Amino acid sequence: MKLGLSLMVLGLLSSQTLASDWKVNNSQSTVSFISIKKADVGEVHRFKQIEGALSDSGGFSLTIDLSSVDTGISVRDERMQGLLFEVAQFPKLQLKAGVNPKLISDLKVGETLITQVDATISLHGEQQALPFNVVIAKLSATKMLVTSLTPVIINAGDFDLVTGVEKLRNIAGLTSISLAVPVSFVLTLSK
Repeated sequence: MKLGLSLMVLGLLSSQTLASDWKVNNSQSTVSFISIKKADVGEVHRFKQIEGALSDSGGFSLTIDLSSVDTGISVRDERMQGLLFEVAQFPKLQLKAGVNPKLISDLKVGETLITQVDATISLHGEQQALPFNVVIAKLSATKMLVTSLTPVIINAGDFDLVTGVEKLRNIAGLTSISLAVPVSFVLTLSK
């Protein structure tokens, strides 16, 4: 009887482990973007706090803490938080997507897959649907890497960020800041 009960408990625990979500590992992941100022000066920035999950049914969500923007210059970080993202009112970027669960379950350790994922981004009170071309690599039974195959272009006008960009341009005394921003990512997901 004890053996049967122990096997049943072990079976439940192992099935819960198999059915658990994939979680984004913040310390092994990055979301970066490039800003272009004065027509041809490019700078790479990133966000330090991201979290997300992929369910076994294929639901993917990603949250970026916009106050974690890291440009390498603290005063610029503060200006982007306050003037561009307005983090007091809009603290996070939310991304939701659906992934065919069969693509993930059929992927063997060591294999990679190139696919397109349609996602909805909620940023600064606005929502936009965008396609993402991604590479998925299954590193082990419990670790996966998802990276952008090509950058995604985020347009400031689509997310009501043009006024914020203009505020940044004025305060920095710049002739221009591009309203189109390429975004790339490398996400490590673990079970």
